[in-house]
Formats: sequence, structure tokens, C-alpha cells
Amino acid sequence: MHRLSGRSVSTILRAGGCRRCRNATASISSSNIFHKSAEENDENVRWYSVLTTRQINCGKPIKQLNFGSSHHLLRIRYESTAAASDSSSNPPPEKYEYQAEVSRLMDLIVNSLYSNKEVFLRELISNASDALDKLRFLSVTEPELLKDAVDLDIRIQTDKDNGIVTITDTGIGMTREELVDCLGTIAQSGTAKFLKALKESKDSGGDSNLIGQFGVGFYSAFLVSERVEVSTKSPKSDKQYVWEGEANSSSYTIREETDPAKLVPRGTRLTLYLKRDDKGFAHPERVQKLVKNYSQFVSFPIYTWQEKGYTKEVEVDEDPSEAKKDDQGDKTEKKKKTKTVVEKYWDWDLTNETQPIWLRNPKEVSTEEYNEFYKKTFNEYLEPLASTHFTTEGEVEFRSILYVPSIAPMGKDDIINPKTKNIRLYVKRVFISDDFDGELFPRYLSFIKGVVDSNDLPLNVSREILQESRIIRIMRKRLVRKAFDMINGIAMSENKDDYDKFWENFGKHIKLGILDDKENHKRLAPLLRFFSSQSEDVPISLDEYVDNMKPEQKNIYYIAADSVNSARNTPFLEKLLEKDLEVLFLVDPIDEVAVQNLKEFKDKQFVDISKEDLDLGEKNEEKEKEMKQEFGQICDWIKKRLGEKVAGVQISNRLSTSPCVLVSAKFGWSANMERLMKAQTMGDSSSLDFMRSRRIFEINPEHPIIKTLNAACQSNPNDEEALRAVDLLYDTAAVSSGFTPENPAQLGGKIYEMMSMALSAKWGTSAGEFKRQTTSSTYVPETIEAEVVEPAAEVQK
Repeated sequence: MHRLSGRSVSTILRAGGCRRCRNATASISSSNIFHKSAEENDENVRWYSVLTTRQINCGKPIKQLNFGSSHHLLRIRYESTAAASDSSSNPPPEKYEYQAEVSRLMDLIVNSLYSNKEVFLRELISNASDALDKLRFLSVTEPELLKDAVDLDIRIQTDKDNGIVTITDTGIGMTREELVDCLGTIAQSGTAKFLKALKESKDSGGDSNLIGQFGVGFYSAFLVSERVEVSTKSPKSDKQYVWEGEANSSSYTIREETDPAKLVPRGTRLTLYLKRDDKGFAHPERVQKLVKNYSQFVSFPIYTWQEKGYTKEVEVDEDPSEAKKDDQGDKTEKKKKTKTVVEKYWDWDLTNETQPIWLRNPKEVSTEEYNEFYKKTFNEYLEPLASTHFTTEGEVEFRSILYVPSIAPMGKDDIINPKTKNIRLYVKRVFISDDFDGELFPRYLSFIKGVVDSNDLPLNVSREILQESRIIRIMRKRLVRKAFDMINGIAMSENKDDYDKFWENFGKHIKLGILDDKENHKRLAPLLRFFSSQSEDVPISLDEYVDNMKPEQKNIYYIAADSVNSARNTPFLEKLLEKDLEVLFLVDPIDEVAVQNLKEFKDKQFVDISKEDLDLGEKNEEKEKEMKQEFGQICDWIKKRLGEKVAGVQISNRLSTSPCVLVSAKFGWSANMERLMKAQTMGDSSSLDFMRSRRIFEINPEHPIIKTLNAACQSNPNDEEALRAVDLLYDTAAVSSGFTPENPAQLGGKIYEMMSMALSAKWGTSAGEFKRQTTSSTYVPETIEAEVVEPAAEVQK
């Protein structure tokens, strides 16, 4: 059996028409069109042409191939030669193989494989670099390959008027057979073949750092070109050949170069005839910019044809009238007038740097060089806070330099946006991309800037998209670990101002890491900083808090509020301040969620002092039993009055000066969280009821107000004044505890009434009259005006 290979379509298209069997067979053999099977000596083997519609005169008639109705797929029929020998049995099933149409495959490469047109220059320069690398490697064992003594370099020349870009390298070049094999077959990589041969060779003696792997890099030229011409000369051949192909064609041509002016001693010259819409790529400045962006660190010099200029002084012709005046004046000799002009010319300009800083030994690179590279690469004007330069070996090998910026980015590059331009990925010194979505760094470390260069990173065919793989996960883990080491170095530095600056700019990123990255909690927790009841001006670390804990203290206490001032004045702190227990102030909106996700630090649990069942380590069961007996009745009385507003009324162990406080359920939202979530729901509070419904009303039995209400409860539980006092007590406790009152206007009326009762003895206004005024309808002023008008009407009568 015989079948047609993937590149046979373009080869036969190039051949054109019918040839004699002898010539067709020779062409087929030279370009490996047919894959021979184990039965290649069978006389019954039949050869098929996939394009010809006539029989080939070869002694035996050959059946024409049926293409069917599909224009995108060619069906090649396999016929069993054993079928003729057994005519009595049923005929065997026929096999068919789908093959992609060359023009359709080319269309996919041009329009689908690459997402950015400008990468064509990167791909073609990478191919040129491979050709130079291959020549340098082969010349070790074959010195005659370098007999022409031409420098190993890459040169790019543009013609912006005609839209032509020419890329010339002095590499290994290609013979006619290699042109057919490499450029005549889509996705055929000469670099991959060469590397495979090196690997299989026992006496290779070293490794060659080649770039190309997939064999589609050359076809990226058709992203911007309507026609491509490749003129190449191999030192292994005496002739120079020209390959020509068009973007919308499934065929190409190869001819021998006969023009003496176009002959090159060695290497390859690519000439791109750009499309009308892409002629902007032929501007010298744009080509230079693309080379600096993508191929800055290719190991061979890259020259671009640039317009340059120099200044010189030229004489200026004098005005005749001025010359006449000068003659009438002093006859002393005067200097001739000159002016400075810029003389322009075209010349080759070295565009790239051949030695990237990350490939150098870290011991040989100074801090100034690291900072200069940082400013130049990321367009920064401030020096970084810290940097790290490292090489990772083992399962994954890569080199990297990472930086911590001095200031947080402005505008759209904020903490919410995971896509940043901060990590520049290189593969074998060729820039691939800086547009990532969390593949190399998690979102909370998106502020880290740096470069990563790997020789064996798994990329897709177009080298633009990272594939999810085990290697990527290992690389990400090691990069994150190095980033933490760098940040810890800032935290442990003797200069405390550096970490204060870091925390001011990137503290929220670290807190976000607590939410997103549970695996690194132990690395993130020591980096956190919070204000506290004993350090209201300077934030402290959790390590400092634990070091300052009392011997009998078991938990880390915290309170969430909207500011340090609010946290300082909350009634929840009263008992803890008396016992000299430090409390963390969580004043950032993300603080409370971060601490709840962290749960513990060094085996110390985080405890919210605004939640129920607060344990301060001083339980006295006998005293609690006495208090419940004495104040049990008032607790039930208050609960009956408040009804569904509270889940229960308890005696508090956290108050010393306040009469009462409203605490949250153990697993419910705190007052601060309820405030934040209410702002997030755009006014729809119905979805929050299930989290905020349970509140506990705690009373301080030592406070005079509670003692008075206890007496009122026992003597006259239905007293209206005492019941209104309970309502006011609840509303006041809600405000002081951080909750929003349900009816602020009603609360204001109650406060005014209590003020009137307290001040009535001095000013003589009765509480009853004040109550009537505050509870009267909104139309009272109109009624008073009517009473004033009526006497005036009677006088007129």
C-alpha cells in the first residue's frame, strides 16, 4: 500500500501537468512524497496522482482519483493487493485518509495561528538566528563551511516607499532539496530535525541553543506579505536558489539565481512584499522598535538600515544690499557668515545587545546595572525597592530577575486587573509575551516585575500562549517562592522605612493573597501589618503582637471598624483595656475577611471581640450563677420588649463603663461587615437578612441605668417610661456598637424626649408638653396659623 504525504499536494502543484513515469518517479523519490510500505516490491502496486485527470503513460493504465464533492479534504484510496487473489470471498473494506488542503492549511496559519501580526519579524529573525547557530555548530567539525570568511550577523533593510522588507543572514543557507523539504512542507522544522540528529549522535560533544521547533515560523511572513521571495546559498552547494510563494496560493516555485548582482557568498535573503494595509511595517523606525522589543537579546548582532545625520558648518551667501552697506562702512576684513546644517545619510545601525544581563553571573553584576536594566526595561524613573537574580535547575531550567517597584501603579493597572505587563517571558533569549493572566504569577503578586528566560518552556505552535502543564506549575511555584524571599528581605532589612513604603503601596496585595492562596499562608502571614490598641500610629506585625501577649493570653483579639478612631472608642474594648490586652484594629475593608481566612497564627486563634461568647480567661461560675439569679428577670423583660429585634439578652463580661452593647452572632456578620455588605448590594437588604438576623443584647449589671431598670422591672414591669427607656437603650447600643439604626428619626425623637425630662426642672418645660410637641403631626404649624387668623376676622365684623 502507498499513500500520499502531507507535502505532496504542493509538490505536484509545483510540478504542473503530466510527466512521464520515469521523471515523476524520480521527483517523487527526491522529495519523499510517497511513504513506502512493506510491500514496495509487489508488482501489483499502483501509483496515483492527486491532481492529474489523465492517465500517465507508464505501460499500465492508472485509475483516476475521485475527489468527491468536498473541496477542503482530499481522499486517498487504499486498495488491497490481496483482494484479487481471493475473488470468492467478500471484498475487504476500503480505507480512506483525510488530508488537509494546502491552501486551507495556509489560511489557518496566516489568520488563526498568530494573534499579533508584528510577531512575523520575531519569527523570521529567530529562523535566521537558527541558521547562524547551525553553521557555527557544524563548522567545528567542518571548517570548510566558513571558507567565505563572512561575519555571522543578521541585517534588515526596508523600502517604505514600495513596502518591501529584506532580511539577510549569513547562516548555513539551503540547498534545492532542503528548500523543498523545509519550505515546501508546512510544519516541517529543519531545526527540530537538526536537534534530533544531535541528540542521536554519539559524538555531538555539546548542545546548540537553537530556537525553532515547529516549522511554521517562516509562514508567519504571510501575515503581512502578499508575496515572499527566499534567495539562499548553502556552502555545500555551488548554486544559489530562489523560492517564491504567494499568500493565497497553494503552490510555489524554485529557480536558480542567475543575476550576478543578487548572488550572495553564503546565507539566506528573505524579501517580503508587504500587503497594502501592512506597508507600515516597512518604516525603519518601526522595524528597529520591533527588533528591540522581541529580539533584543538574540546572540548574533542584528543591524537595521537607518537614516543618520551629522552637523556641519556651511557658508551662507550674503545679501547684496547688506554687502554694499558693509563696503561703505569699515573696510576691515570680516569673517564669512556660516550656518549649521544636518547632513543626512543611510548606514547600518547595531540594534540589539548580544549579552542579556540575566545570563551573566550575579556576582559580576552591580546594583547600578540591575537598577539601570529595570528602568530601561519597564520605563520606570524610580529605583526598585529590591531585586533578585537566580537560576533554577532540575526539572525546569530557567533564569530570572525579579523586582519590587518603589510605588504602586496608577490608573487601570490596579489590584483588580490580573493582566499586567510586568513579567516579560523569553524563550532562548527571544521575547515571547508580557500579557499573562496568572500563568506565571498569581493575581496578588501582579505588582512584581521582571524577566523569565527558559530554554524548554512548553509553548503552543505560535509561541504566544502558555500551555497548562506540570512544568508551568513548577515554574510558577518557584517564582512565587523567590518573590516571597525578596519581600522578606525588605521586611528583615535594617531600614524600616523600606518595608513601610512597601506596605503602604502593596499591603492590599498581600491581604488579597490571604484570600487567594491558602498554600502560602505561612509565608504571607508574617508580612501582614495592623494598627492596634497599643500602637495606633505605627502598624505592627503579627510576630510583634504574639511577642507582646500576656502569659495567660490564648487568643489574638481584633475589632473591625472604619477607622482607628472608631475602633478606639468602641465599647467592646473596655474590659480588654482594663486587663491590658492588646487588640488589633482592622480598619481596611479587606482586613476582616483576610483575618477570617487566616484563622490562626502560630497556633493562636483570631477572636473578634464584637462576637458573642467572648472568653477573656476569667470565668467564675459561682459569680455568673448569682448574676443570672439577680438579673435573670430583667433579661427576660428586655427580651420581651425588644421581641424579634434580638435573639437574646445576656449579662456581659466585656463592659465596664457602658450600660449595654449589641454583639453579633458567633457565625454571623459583624457590624463592620454588615455595613460593607450593605454597600455592596445596591440597596437590596433582603439578601442580607439571613446573616444579620441574630444579634445578642448584652447588659452591664454594674451600671446605674441597668440597676434602675432592674428595680423598675421588679416593681412595675408595665411602666411606659421604663419600656421607652429600654427602646432607647437598644437604639443607642446599636449605634455605639457600629450598627445602623433602623429609624434614625425615631431615635432622635427619643433622645430629645429624654433631654426634656432631664432638663425640665431647670427650664420649667414639662415632659408631657414636650412629648406632645414631638409626637404631633406634621401639620401642626398650619393649625396654629389658622388659630391666629380667626380673631382677626372677628374684629373686622
